[in-house]
Amino acid sequence: MSSIFTKIIRGDIPCYKVDETEDCLAFLDINPNSYGHTLCILKKEIDYIFDLSDEEFLSLMKFSKRVALGIKKSVDCKRVAMSVVGLEVPHVHVHLIPINNMNDLNFSNNLGLEKINFEQVCNKIKSNLD
Repeated sequence: MSSIFTKIIRGDIPCYKVDETEDCLAFLDINPNSYGHTLCILKKEIDYIFDLSDEEFLSLMKFSKRVALGIKKSVDCKRVAMSVVGLEVPHVHVHLIPINNMNDLNFSNNLGLEKINFEQVCNKIKSNLD
């Protein structure tokens, strides 16, 4: 059975797409810890990050770094944290979370953003990707 992320990749489920390459996709988390919280995934459905080949791992990390730098330029924060937990969706994904304090990493946080907020931050991040 396909993961929710595979359904997003196929276009079956809409997302706020931040960036995309042949192998990776970045989109806003719909339950964000903080403004600009973005997920980076490989398009290939693999459940566990350490099951990735070295090439897949490096591709995802390089892609995530590019997106994180765009987020940092777009969102007022001390830094962009990276978290790879992998229990909530069986598809490798990197959380890029703009933070100002450790509480911003609490996954029980949910900003409850409106569509306009998602669209604004998505467009801002896109415009700041190098």
